[in-house]
Amino acid sequence: MEEEDLAPKFLRPKPLDLDDLSIEALQDYITELEGEIERVRGAITAKESWRGEAESFFKS
Repeated sequence: MEEEDLAPKFLRPKPLDLDDLSIEALQDYITELEGEIERVRGAITAKESWRGEAESFFKS
C-alpha cells in the first residue's frame, strides 16, 4: 500500500476571496454557510443514530 492510498480523497474548495464581495454578498454568503452547517449537523445526527442502532444490534 502506498502512502498516497491513505491520503483523504476529499479536497476542500478554495475559500472565497472576501475582499471582492459587497456587504450584501457577504451576508448572503453567511446565510448560505449557515444552511450548509445545518445540513451537516443533520447528517451527523443521522449517522449517530445509525451507529447507535448498529451497536445495539451487535450487542444482542
